[in-house]
Amino acid sequence: MEFFFLPSSSKSLVLLLWLLASVLSAAVAIRAEKESVIEMYLHDIVGGSNPTARPTTGLLGSIYSGQVPFASPVGFKTPEGGIPIPNANGALPTVNGVTGIPLASGLSGTTFAGNSQNNLQSQIAADGLGLGFGTITVIDDILTSQPELGSQAIGRAQGIYVASSADGSRQMMVFTAMFEGGEYGDSLNFYGVYKIGSTMSRLSITGGTGKFKDARGFAEVRSLIPPGQIATDGAETLLRIIVHLNHY
Repeated sequence: MEFFFLPSSSKSLVLLLWLLASVLSAAVAIRAEKESVIEMYLHDIVGGSNPTARPTTGLLGSIYSGQVPFASPVGFKTPEGGIPIPNANGALPTVNGVTGIPLASGLSGTTFAGNSQNNLQSQIAADGLGLGFGTITVIDDILTSQPELGSQAIGRAQGIYVASSADGSRQMMVFTAMFEGGEYGDSLNFYGVYKIGSTMSRLSITGGTGKFKDARGFAEVRSLIPPGQIATDGAETLLRIIVHLNHY
């Protein structure tokens, strides 16, 4: 049996590398984890001249794009004297009387902020007709630091939401919040089910990039009535999102 011995210089190098690896491992192990709370407001606008959300599939997608009888490009307004065609269940779509957008569209269900003189919001009910079930809506929503649509923009929420319940009361949301510099920067990924009409819904944080790399946590989502004067001619849903994060 033969034995091999390292020169003393090689032994010193090996020892130095081992010490360096130990120090790096310890530094990673003791890396402090940060806790952050971020508050932001998401503006989801369906229809109008500057929409940020567009239904792309299902009956609502066809209505929105004008592919069904008597549908205008942004709604379902029956021509004067015309007769709307019901769906297979004999039900007629209910619409926002101001914009003509089907009330099952977007994150409000059949709740909408009408551009009326008294600036009130009308609450009807969830989409009991099932018109929105299975509809995929693509979003490029504005994120702001305050509830007002014209307040400081901090980024965009880009992704989709899907009407995942037959009565239209739940939307499965998958989107990335991409922050534009300022206090935050970089991005966060959101996933979960938003419950229309609920006091609060929770979404999971599934990671992020940059300073939010390896982030985990959850977001509390609440629906608010858009404040002040109407800043859009579409149907807007305002969501207050409070994010609770753990990250390095």
